[in-house]
Amino acid sequence: MPNRLNDYAVNYVLNALPMQDKSQAAASGPPVTGTREFHSARAAKAVLLSKKIVRMQTMLIRTSQKKFKTMQQQRNTTSDIANGNGLGHFNHVEKIDATDDFIRQAVDQADLPALLATLAMITGDTSLITPDLKPPTPPMMTTIAPQGGMSTEAQDKARRLATATLIKFRDSGQTVQDAPPPSLIDQCVAYLVRGDLDELRPLLEHELNITRDMGAPDWKLTDIAPDRNFRVAVIGAGVSGIAAAYRLQQAGVDFSVYEKNEEVGGVWWENRYPGCRLDTPNFAYSLSFAQKPDWPQQFSRQPEIHAYLKTVAGQAGIRSKIQFNTEIDAMRFDEARGCWTLSVRHADGTVLEEEFNAVITAVGILSRPSFPDIPGIDTFKGQIIHSGKWPQSPNLEGKRVAMVGTGASAFQIGPSIAQSVSQFTVFQRNPPWMLPTPTYHDDIKPGMQWLLKHVPFYGRWFRFWQFWIAVEGRLPLTEVDEGWDHPVSVGRANEELRQGCLAWMAGQYSDRPDLLAKVTPNYPPAAKRMLRDNGAWATMLKVPHVELNTTGIEEFTTTGIRTKDGELHAFDVIVFATGFKASDFLSPMKITGMDGRELHRDCWAGDCRAYLGIMVPGFPNLFMTGGPNTAVVINGSAIFSSECQVEYSMRAIGHLLANGQKALDCKAEPFEEYNAWVDAGNLKRAWGAARTTSWYTNSQGRASQTWPHSLMDYWNITATFKPADYEFMR
Repeated sequence: MPNRLNDYAVNYVLNALPMQDKSQAAASGPPVTGTREFHSARAAKAVLLSKKIVRMQTMLIRTSQKKFKTMQQQRNTTSDIANGNGLGHFNHVEKIDATDDFIRQAVDQADLPALLATLAMITGDTSLITPDLKPPTPPMMTTIAPQGGMSTEAQDKARRLATATLIKFRDSGQTVQDAPPPSLIDQCVAYLVRGDLDELRPLLEHELNITRDMGAPDWKLTDIAPDRNFRVAVIGAGVSGIAAAYRLQQAGVDFSVYEKNEEVGGVWWENRYPGCRLDTPNFAYSLSFAQKPDWPQQFSRQPEIHAYLKTVAGQAGIRSKIQFNTEIDAMRFDEARGCWTLSVRHADGTVLEEEFNAVITAVGILSRPSFPDIPGIDTFKGQIIHSGKWPQSPNLEGKRVAMVGTGASAFQIGPSIAQSVSQFTVFQRNPPWMLPTPTYHDDIKPGMQWLLKHVPFYGRWFRFWQFWIAVEGRLPLTEVDEGWDHPVSVGRANEELRQGCLAWMAGQYSDRPDLLAKVTPNYPPAAKRMLRDNGAWATMLKVPHVELNTTGIEEFTTTGIRTKDGELHAFDVIVFATGFKASDFLSPMKITGMDGRELHRDCWAGDCRAYLGIMVPGFPNLFMTGGPNTAVVINGSAIFSSECQVEYSMRAIGHLLANGQKALDCKAEPFEEYNAWVDAGNLKRAWGAARTTSWYTNSQGRASQTWPHSLMDYWNITATFKPADYEFMR
């Protein structure tokens, strides 16, 4: 796989070209990396394409200048000023009319690295981002260093400079300089990040998204195939489905979205249990083309996330293309016509067949509830609730409630309902590792919220800063050290993480050693999903009517639960916080590809794999988002992966249209090579090396969910479509 990564890096230059030129230049694939032909070809290509690239750069600069002049004209008549690229709904901030003291107090609550980069860009004053103010961003351990690890002296200086700059900005008319030159943006980026800026630039520009929407398709159907009738089905209207629909709309491709629920949002519509919220930082958990600057919390609650996705779908103008309360029962590929026929089941039970040239699945992996394989569940006469199908306002007041599971949803449900019930028993199989997050439930400080609403581009730079911190995140802490001999850690860094978590837990349970023994895991950190903890779980467990039962469940009965010690526990309600059938990708759809092969029965057989997590040989023009081995565990967010997958799919579709092809099918060799690389990577991580059960692994014991490499690696391998990896049908 490293050779392939080099090939992808070479192809970055092609991303600057229109689709017509890109498909011609890439048709035969790049020469072998490191050969004389490779370097000669690259040099020749650079000469041939330089004029086009210069012309394009000139056009981009002129477009940016025109855009910023328009912004300044609008400032004379409105209190809103533009705040970047993407959906206009999110691109406004308010004029600053605060006093000096108010500004000073707001800056005291600011995230300083992002604020300094913002102010340097909008004013052109690079004295704000000098080396002595550069955040060192030390490696993540159990907690993240405040202000990127800046010293107290650097923070004090940063606050003085930021306050003075904002006051001057307020008094000078609050005009943002025309078209910040690329060199200035580079300086601001370099102030925040570490590493080779030339290598990182395409990824960072995509996430910052200031001068243009870097994720937008570089082609339109009317330009490359004006006479082609090409339809795409998008299955699901959650985060990935919304992103896919928006990109298809930008390209002018006809599409239909099928959503099984009555509203957009996917997991953020379905998961409405008490306490439901993000466990990744909110600003980074947003689409690059719809960067919301006014999140109320760092880890926002379900209503906020769902409202955001609903707003994005509305502002993007895609709601009219969504068929709600509609499921896809099956789909089959017609080799002669190069099309997919979908069996579409509507709310009234009618099933109609629809034909499409391509399909993008966006069904996610957290939509089909999973129940434990324990006898007697159906015999219980009380109320059964699954976290993924929480009913509207269930009456739990004064009830005897059991909760099965201590995973992510349980950690949020338990503290939210424990005080209102008369008896609460939590049944735990394996305790989770707790990641110290003291501010998990906190609102963003008022001063920070004010700055996000009033300082142009601050929301984008803050999102960018959060994204950059998570690019590597705690991934190094999961690495397996060869020869490491410890039963509950996999390497030196992993042991340091374990000790940090143990210290946090010891502080939480210093008065209850009995509980500490029960909540301490006996497996390496990150072998299973680590959970955010601000002390709410420990507080709940210490309530007199709450019990943590670790005996193990023998069976369910008509009145409750019998544990393995023979004791019968009576309950009115049993809550299953037992997760989802994450390994059953694309179930329960029946998907039939070439030669009549059924995806689940004949291809995967319980061990799901895909090339780049997107495509499977024998299933042409079937693109997946959230596919096998694309779940990030301890770095980044799922939205980043989804956008990579959607944008790769758009490149593939653009190549088909530009070359008059009907369909493309992934070759076996790159498919096998890629999956071998991913499997080897997972074996070098805590979740692949440790012998413990989790939703990361499938029934065959393979880590089929997790992405073991860096976000930069995934960006690299999806940033360019490689025709050499595919067979084409005409």
